Amino acid sequence: MPQPTSLQLSPAPSQCSLEAFVQHYGDVYEHSPWVAEATWQHGLSESHDAPDALAELMGLMLQQATPEQQIDVIQAHPDLAGKAALAGELTQDSTNEQAGAGLDQCSPEEFARFEQLNAAYKEKFGFPFVIAVKGLDRYDILAAFEERLENGLAQERETAIKQIIRIARFRLRARAGEA
Repeated sequence: MPQPTSLQLSPAPSQCSLEAFVQHYGDVYEHSPWVAEATWQHGLSESHDAPDALAELMGLMLQQATPEQQIDVIQAHPDLAGKAALAGELTQDSTNEQAGAGLDQCSPEEFARFEQLNAAYKEKFGFPFVIAVKGLDRYDILAAFEERLENGLAQERETAIKQIIRIARFRLRARAGEA
């Protein structure tokens, strides 16, 4: 379990209206503002002004969602080192995260391998491969890709959701000023 941070989010989630909360935190889950809406409707206290506490509650909302809603959140994520990245069509968070893992520096052969793995993964599972890339490099990601292709659908959906929750935690920590 990650160590809690003493940093606070601004604006303070506990002080936000629904509209303000969704405006400031609705993009934490890629193209899925409903997670923020469900979180606000669940209720926020001052403890949720810390990024880890807010990440916990937002993650719980995603874990409690229907399998269809979870699949929609997974499908909202871009392919790693995919065509959207090459065309500059990613969200700013995704662009920064993929660049931080060196995915913007892949050789033509590595891009081809990512394209091949993205296609095989989508064909098997029906959604894109999602991994929290912070702290990983492209070799780690390629290895995880190959390993996770061996999973069954239910296991992989659960793994993807856990990775999305990790991504959200990293994004909230970054917004609170933590590197």
